[in-house]
Amino acid sequence: MTWVIRPAAAGDAAELSELAERTFRDAFSALNTAENMDLHCATAYSPAVQAAEIAKSEIHTVVAESNGRLVAFAQVHLRPDTPSCVAVSPSVELLRIYVERAFHGSGLAPDLMNHVFKTADEHGAAAIWLGVWEHNPRAIRFYQRFGFSEVGDHEFVVGTDPQRDLVLVRARTA
Repeated sequence: MTWVIRPAAAGDAAELSELAERTFRDAFSALNTAENMDLHCATAYSPAVQAAEIAKSEIHTVVAESNGRLVAFAQVHLRPDTPSCVAVSPSVELLRIYVERAFHGSGLAPDLMNHVFKTADEHGAAAIWLGVWEHNPRAIRFYQRFGFSEVGDHEFVVGTDPQRDLVLVRARTA
């Protein structure tokens, strides 16, 4: 499998919307109601929302293409509202990193994470933080392999269901 990682462009919004919804549903449908999944996806991943996020200067979105279609993406918030449990400043937030199942284990996710680290470095961040659902052990292990550690938690609402996300932080090294 081969891919190219590049900054997202305005013309990617519709395809990114489909990819974001598909990968979110793949990851979380089994543990959430259909109603909550539908509501979350409609409000978080519509083409209009993706276009707005791509256009925002404080959100850096990269996409991975393989054979002419998007197969993964990552989004970094450069000026997030950082939770108090994140003691290192300045920090950036890894908003999302999703990879199609067919590319799991291919090395694409680590490549995306390296782009996240590069973005953090380019913006002078001393740390990267993220929220990950407490019931997502695969993702937690992935982040731990990259040096992230738990520092707290916060609420993440899927549809109408308030859920507990662990807050993980990785201090940047020189």
